[in-house]
Amino acid sequence: MRVLSNQAAGMLLGLLGVTIFGGTLPMTRLALEGFGPVFITLARAVIAAAAAGTALWLLRRPFPRAHLPTLAGVGLCAVFGFPIFSSIALQTIPASHGGVVLGILPLLTAVFAAIVDGERPGPLFWLCGVAGAALVIAFSLRESGFHLGAGDFWLLLAAMSASLSYVFSAKLARLMPGWEVIGWAVVICLPATLVGTVLAAGSGIHDPGPMQYGALLYLGLMSMFGGFIFWNAGLALGGIARVAQVQLFQTFVTLAISALVLGEAVGPETLGFALAVAFVVWLGRKAKIGRAAPAAGRA
Repeated sequence: MRVLSNQAAGMLLGLLGVTIFGGTLPMTRLALEGFGPVFITLARAVIAAAAAGTALWLLRRPFPRAHLPTLAGVGLCAVFGFPIFSSIALQTIPASHGGVVLGILPLLTAVFAAIVDGERPGPLFWLCGVAGAALVIAFSLRESGFHLGAGDFWLLLAAMSASLSYVFSAKLARLMPGWEVIGWAVVICLPATLVGTVLAAGSGIHDPGPMQYGALLYLGLMSMFGGFIFWNAGLALGGIARVAQVQLFQTFVTLAISALVLGEAVGPETLGFALAVAFVVWLGRKAKIGRAAPAAGRA
């Protein structure tokens, strides 16, 4: 019963994180109206580091020196990789279009979980993952007239960076609170991101208004920090590959926010596809996921 409770809690926490992450592409698109992609990448990390550093200092959390290499990996992928790749992509494609490529996040996360963390999803899980990704892609193709281009290549790199950061974060979130994982990751990157923000400010700020500043704050406080608090805890509690399935909903969150904030059109077929995706996630949640046997001590 305890395992089932952990799975349910992990899925719920993951869904909260995905809802926050769903606003990332629309907010990035909005921020690009006033800032350059390099400035957005660096400034959002500085904002996140200010919030995380304050929390870590107030709560007197000790620096996890033993986990520095893995934290550096989280920082490389989450602080630099995903933000810069997605910002470059969204200069040429709409946010709703970006949801297409990010529909492969659950598959990529499961692949990296198998490689890095030893998880071994069964055939049913992979079938559900492929089916869910196909549904998301089919929906986005129908809605946005999707055409492969340079922006999709950059988004694929962004998806790979995000998935790898999720796996690294989840491994550490079993050893420390999830918020500390992303908190220390952005803090150890602060010297580089702070200097980079100052250097990029001259050419990276293009007469932003209140909406652009608000979008940048969202990216720093929510996408870079707040969302990871729920997401890391969910991955650690419910299992990386299984909880990653809820990322299939992220496309629809992105589409909804894109419609509300950016005025991008969302067709009436959304509900039908969302229900189909919900069924796939429910089925994938029931799939068996094991772990690779350790090298030492095998018979």
